[in-house]
Amino acid sequence: MSNGFFQIVNFPKGSYVIVEGKKEAHNFFIIRQGKVRVARENQVVGEDPNQLLGPGDFFGVVAAMSQHAQIESAIALTDVSLIQVSYDQFGTLIQKNTPVAMKIIRYFSMKLRQFDSTITRLSFRSAVEEDPNQLFAIGEYYFNQKNNLHAAYAFQQYLQYLPNGQYATQAKLKLQTMNQPVAAAPIDYTKFNRSYSDNEMIFCEHEPGRELYIIQNGKVKITKIVDSNEVLLAVLQSGDIFGEMALLDNKPRSASAIAWGDIQLLAINKANFEGMVKAQPQLATRLITLLSERIWTAYKQLANLLITDPQGRVADTLLTLAEKNRVRVVAKASYNFEIGTKDLLKMVGLAYPKDENLVLDLITKNKFIKLDQGKLSCIDLLELEKLVQAYRKKSQIDQKLKKRA
Repeated sequence: MSNGFFQIVNFPKGSYVIVEGKKEAHNFFIIRQGKVRVARENQVVGEDPNQLLGPGDFFGVVAAMSQHAQIESAIALTDVSLIQVSYDQFGTLIQKNTPVAMKIIRYFSMKLRQFDSTITRLSFRSAVEEDPNQLFAIGEYYFNQKNNLHAAYAFQQYLQYLPNGQYATQAKLKLQTMNQPVAAAPIDYTKFNRSYSDNEMIFCEHEPGRELYIIQNGKVKITKIVDSNEVLLAVLQSGDIFGEMALLDNKPRSASAIAWGDIQLLAINKANFEGMVKAQPQLATRLITLLSERIWTAYKQLANLLITDPQGRVADTLLTLAEKNRVRVVAKASYNFEIGTKDLLKMVGLAYPKDENLVLDLITKNKFIKLDQGKLSCIDLLELEKLVQAYRKKSQIDQKLKKRA
């Protein structure tokens, strides 16, 4: 059955609507009637492995919009009637039902914030929760690094949001020392187009968020201060969207954004966001696709942390790198990772050169993984996938035995 744009599909009680791990998933579903249970065999830290959904809820969006394999299974708990939407119909869905699109965007924002918080906690154990009070500490870090431009921005934001805060006097003194004004030049939030010069801070971690940004031209660095070091999280380019989580869930920024060269941005604020989504459905489609990709990546990172064998985590990271680039995982499919053992160990959170033998031993035991002139490659991705599945099964068995003990 079809309503002219989206197909209405029905499943009897006990049916699998989607299956975890299935590749080339092109559709997602909105529940019209009945109840559906969403479950994951590969459980992740901080995630409920079983979720009960009802009318108005949706599932399968991450796989459909990111065009990766399904990260969950959905089982009909009753006879169910569903609206089936293909990924290339998302723009039509937005035009016909903007509230549904907004619900998906807000849910994804919440889910991504949750995943990012868990990853930060597990990867950077000394990281602190987002809090405007921390803006002073960020300013102090940059001041000690003699980066007056960023230090002034952080101190000015601290004084803007906490004018009578514990460190207000110290912040003003630091700004005087740097010959910087107490208040930054005001931003005209009615203007969509913004320009920033090289190394200018667009926003600072812990700063309350008001806007999301689309890069029109240039590059943006995303950084975070961890253990008194500035960690580079990502480099974004033209067409990329950033800052969307703070815009959608009213929480402070989880990282800083800094111009890398002269850049032009399109800024969208909370007041005009929903109208912009309705007027430009391609924006919401781009945002959902971006969020889907980030959630898929975060899910893979969290699932990786549950593999107890460090060699299994190394193998899983290699497989994820190939999957991120949408390489088909089939027999004899090859892929050049363009990284060496040092970068790979860094991705897994292991130390170089101390843990390099873990990678070298993995290569010795599995001839389909190669190291040539310092670069890693795989000559059979299906074998790599089987290896990762074996490590996952072993980890699941180990966890069950540990719970029983």
